[in-house]
Amino acid sequence: MKNKTTRLLSLAAVAISASLAANAGHHSHVADSVIAEQRANLAKNTAGKGFGPQSPRDIDATAGINQIAFNNAPSHTQMNLCNIHFHKNAEHKGGEFTKYAGNGDGKGFQTGFLYSGKLTSAETKKIANPICPSKHGGLYPGDTIELHYVHSSADVKPGPTLGACLSPSIGNPQLRVEGQVYVLVNDKNALDFADLTKLGVVGGYEQALGIPSNTGVPVVYSGSTTGPSYNEAGSPLQVTWSMRPKVAKVNIETVGEWCKSNAFDEDHAHGVRNLVTNPALLSPISF
Repeated sequence: MKNKTTRLLSLAAVAISASLAANAGHHSHVADSVIAEQRANLAKNTAGKGFGPQSPRDIDATAGINQIAFNNAPSHTQMNLCNIHFHKNAEHKGGEFTKYAGNGDGKGFQTGFLYSGKLTSAETKKIANPICPSKHGGLYPGDTIELHYVHSSADVKPGPTLGACLSPSIGNPQLRVEGQVYVLVNDKNALDFADLTKLGVVGGYEQALGIPSNTGVPVVYSGSTTGPSYNEAGSPLQVTWSMRPKVAKVNIETVGEWCKSNAFDEDHAHGVRNLVTNPALLSPISF
């Protein structure tokens, strides 16, 4: 019995060591209770303070009881593109991005939602080094990103950070985000990120010329800015969101090249905000 117990303990130790080795270099995932506490703090910190509807959300769920209403921003073709950036994993849930990546590090990294479809072994073939590296890690084939094409009603030009969307001449410009989820693949025939982020002027407005038009009817809803800094605080900015439900495949090499040089000084993927689930912080969606 003693020898059997010793063997079992030995096997358990080996299993634990293998698990630790497999996860070496990855962020540890926090407990569900940490995310629950963050959501509770968000509810407490916004209750009765007049915050409008928040983002991100489940775009397949229409319920919401937030009473702060604002007019939808004009079509993005009638606004100026002011910023492009992306997050590792999808901030929103729905459509073809419904697989939960886990709680991550509790600070917005290694969390969010993943492409729920299937990829071939060729598409996910390993690369020697990650692209768009940062202190939180880089991107590899098979990873999901959510790209935000941010637009403003102010007379502005494309530039770094969301500050590029604001103007001293207009204190409260209307904001619209055209959202698209992409999955990175090791395939030279997939979409070129340079084309997807190409800039130009159309009809007198700064525009992103490559926003996909074949990834489903966008879900339009009233929300806010996102990012992990708002996990426990409400975002005060009002944003009209237009999230496409289908995922497009993009050549990972072209994303890496974009991170090396672009008009927005973007060189890595941003973290994600917890999915907002509190009905008091969500607007109703009308299809």
